[in-house]
Amino acid sequence: MRRVIGAVVLVAALAVVADFTTAAYSEYRVSRSLRAGAQLSADPEVTIHGFPFLVQAVRGTYRTVDIRARAVRPDIPGEIVVEATLSRAHVPPGDLADVHLHSVPVDEVAGRMRIEPVELGRLFRIPDLSVQLKPVDKDKSDDGTPGSDNSDGSDGSDNSADGPVSTTSKLVLTGTILTGIEPRTTQRVSVQADLLLDGDQVRIVATDLYKDKEKDSATATISTPVVEGPLLDKSVVLSRFTRTIDTRDLPFGVHPNKVKTEYGGIVVEGKGEDVTIDMDRFARP
Repeated sequence: MRRVIGAVVLVAALAVVADFTTAAYSEYRVSRSLRAGAQLSADPEVTIHGFPFLVQAVRGTYRTVDIRARAVRPDIPGEIVVEATLSRAHVPPGDLADVHLHSVPVDEVAGRMRIEPVELGRLFRIPDLSVQLKPVDKDKSDDGTPGSDNSDGSDGSDNSADGPVSTTSKLVLTGTILTGIEPRTTQRVSVQADLLLDGDQVRIVATDLYKDKEKDSATATISTPVVEGPLLDKSVVLSRFTRTIDTRDLPFGVHPNKVKTEYGGIVVEGKGEDVTIDMDRFARP
């Protein structure tokens, strides 16, 4: 009986090892295919979720596939992070290991673009740029006005056909810029800005200088420098903190429908349902 139990355990262990090995090899092959098709500088991270993998492979339907890579875009200095999640990807048995895999039907594809703090600083040409959500104004916390009760910094507005779509987030941008004409000096300033999605473009629009009303309070969430000064030209400062980013298509041609700030960076997201994706368009704008 002990020998039988031992044999069963051994067979089960070998089956698990074989399953994980096959999954790892398939992930590697998909990664190589994506790198070649999207012209990436390194193999992207590919994770095929779900156990057992071999059952999914036989059925030709994969529950969830996550893809993550760094890519270069002509309009953004440095590298950005591009991510995609494929839900119920349909690939005929054996085709997943095909290095020339191109078209894949999926029930849902979610694409994301992450512009991290370093790249944002390069984009604005402000190396020490920091991006934070604007604290909620306590004076308006109960009056129902925009921005009064949204913990994510959103003003709660709905999509509108008359202007930029998607919810607007209220941000505080802080950085050191050149001020004055003669002599040229540097000054660390903060501005409040709107983060919004306008069609296929992300707009960061500085609206006013910012000074935290609670900067002397122990509950202050943002430590902001004094912005007043004889050499400070408000219009010049606001223009330095205003940018438009052309996001167009996210991974696999997904159109953006949401933008937010996360960990000091900007994240643009979009989804598509019941589509056939072109694997070569993973990181191409």
